Amino acid sequence: MAPLPKACIIGAGCSGFTTAKKLKDLGVPYDCFEMSDNIGGNWYYNNPNGHSACYQSLHIDTSKWRLAFEDYPVPAGWPDFPHHSQLLQYFHDYVDHFGLRETITFNTAVTKAVRNAEGLWDVTLSNGETRLYDVLFVCNGHHWSPRTPEYPGHFDGVSFHSHAYRTPFDPVDVRGKTVVVVGMGNSAMDIASELSQRPLAGRLIVSARRGVWVLPKYMNGRPADKAAMPPWMPRKLGLSLARKGIKKALGAMEDYGLPKPDHEPLEAHPSVSGEFLTRAGCGDITFRPGIKALEGRQVRFTDDSVEDVDVIIYATGYDMKFPFFEDPAFVPDSDHRLPLFKRMMKPGVPNLFYMGLAQPLPTLVNFAEQQAKFVAAYLTGKYLPPSPADMERITAEDEALHMGQYYASKRHTIQVDFGVYCHDLMKEIDRGAKRAAAVGNRLPVPARAGLQDA
Repeated sequence: MAPLPKACIIGAGCSGFTTAKKLKDLGVPYDCFEMSDNIGGNWYYNNPNGHSACYQSLHIDTSKWRLAFEDYPVPAGWPDFPHHSQLLQYFHDYVDHFGLRETITFNTAVTKAVRNAEGLWDVTLSNGETRLYDVLFVCNGHHWSPRTPEYPGHFDGVSFHSHAYRTPFDPVDVRGKTVVVVGMGNSAMDIASELSQRPLAGRLIVSARRGVWVLPKYMNGRPADKAAMPPWMPRKLGLSLARKGIKKALGAMEDYGLPKPDHEPLEAHPSVSGEFLTRAGCGDITFRPGIKALEGRQVRFTDDSVEDVDVIIYATGYDMKFPFFEDPAFVPDSDHRLPLFKRMMKPGVPNLFYMGLAQPLPTLVNFAEQQAKFVAAYLTGKYLPPSPADMERITAEDEALHMGQYYASKRHTIQVDFGVYCHDLMKEIDRGAKRAAAVGNRLPVPARAGLQDA
């Protein structure tokens, strides 16, 4: 039997360690490098690498049924929507149960990854060492590089991105202060709901350029994500039924005092909160349009209203960055576009995989676990992709399917429906198995790095 190619995995968050688990199951050799001192990535509260956006009160917006790993059930006593500390402990238990921890090199970052003239990967580590690999897995996440907008003028109060938010007292004590939260995504909803309680911020203002539909965590007494449309249902029909159900259950956003959305439900990445609409309806949150200018201790909004403000929290999303790549072909463009076959492979580059680089609904937690089935079959010769030209065509069709319902925005360039994606991925693995068998199940990525190291 031919030796299997050796892989490098960048990162030991949930995408990295689930990829490692699948490679280990099939005997694919790998090294996994994590810049922090432990696993967990974004779900590691106060992660010393500075890349975690967890705040102390954070609970998961995805129900426990939808984020569980296939071969490792969540604890029976979990609530429907667990706290982030419970999810992190689940990650640790998973890693230890499957013996993955000893395969991860901690406190070691990948500082450079270059695909050399022979098509192999020269990987430079933070300790100065360079190693050679047949395959590279990018698992460094896409919620760690905060994007902060720029406005005319200057602000004399305290401002920071929601990435830095930990508690109502860290990084700044907001008690009695006027706080502006910029944005209406999930982090904005959570932070605004927490700070708007009367013993905390003196006044809580949410500033947003457009209104959104705020979806509940529960519908009809059940976690809302349990009602995901089946993959076989026609897309337009499923969306139509879902939108009617949302409108019937919630009514108009304006009835809660929110700005009117300029789009239909599910035409934007959902903002989910079990508390925000109540806080808004109780008058604990004031709404303003987008910011026009900063004027010392005042903020001017696009309707030319002005507020005296002490603290601004920018819940304005993240940039997708891969600082170890120098080749512009391997990074997104200025609009966050990086078309990939099945959200993993770049046509013409057979030994590079982006794992978990998607915004799947309802969850990202076990998304790479599903993708790893595709990759493991590929690296062991049991799957062969179509031609590069067909990969590009299929990618365009997939993007139209998954992203066609959303309005144009950087945040929507990597949207996928989890159920539809996984259903299609399993079908593609079957199609690729027939292609692989037709060429004798040869390895599409031969093991060369180990031979050269020797």
